[in-house]
Amino acid sequence: MYNRCSRWQIMTRLHLVLSATIFLIFCFSIVETGLTASAAEMSEIQQRGYLNVAVKDNLRPLGFKDGNGNLQGLEIDLAKRLAADLVGKADGVKFQPVANRDRLSVVLDKKVDFAIARVTATESRSRIVNFSVPYYLDGTLLVTKDTSVQQLNDLAKQKIAVLNNSSTIAKVRYYLPNAELVGVNSYEEAREEIENNAVAAFAADASVLSGWVQQYPQYRLLPTKLSTEPLSIVMPKGLQYDEFRRNVNQAIARYLEQGWLQQRAQYWGLP
Repeated sequence: MYNRCSRWQIMTRLHLVLSATIFLIFCFSIVETGLTASAAEMSEIQQRGYLNVAVKDNLRPLGFKDGNGNLQGLEIDLAKRLAADLVGKADGVKFQPVANRDRLSVVLDKKVDFAIARVTATESRSRIVNFSVPYYLDGTLLVTKDTSVQQLNDLAKQKIAVLNNSSTIAKVRYYLPNAELVGVNSYEEAREEIENNAVAAFAADASVLSGWVQQYPQYRLLPTKLSTEPLSIVMPKGLQYDEFRRNVNQAIARYLEQGWLQQRAQYWGLP
């Protein structure tokens, strides 16, 4: 039994490392491609003295409003740090909260310079926009309030809530083929299912669930991540934006090398 668990843990780690490597290579490769144009060039941004950035304002802990109505979160911190590096002042940024459906279009329509709004870099999206070096590796986690559930195997034959039509379904089935999946239409519905003891856990994105456990301390995240997905800054395509994209990517690379992004992610309670 111990050997089987050890082999399973090793396979899980290798799977996650390989996934992360593939995604990182993918994101680096798509940064420099593109032909269409939209948004401001680097010289224009520096001349006006501030960045226009699309963000989330309702997604703890990436981008949300605190009790005083001020924007907070990892992505807000990143935007301010980029403003300090690109235009010389941390307050040189104008935030534009956006809905999920508008995260790409605001960049294409010249409404912002770029978007930091929990966007996963994918091949289909890379056809119309460029992605930065990933600033955070998101992925699928499970959340529960059942004290008897301590690791993934404890859910092997239990009921697990998943969002209907989400990519999470395939990931949970891969790791827990004998679990019973219960479809829900929202995070709130999933919480109701857990509160009513209709399911033992809920599988969804780590970046969102980390905000959930901050809001509801009786919940906790299981340590095993079922997938690895890069969150990247959305930037415009076009050769005229090469300097801008290069500056953004070099800045993020520095933040990663210096450990600043990891520290901020830990500060905001991200796994």
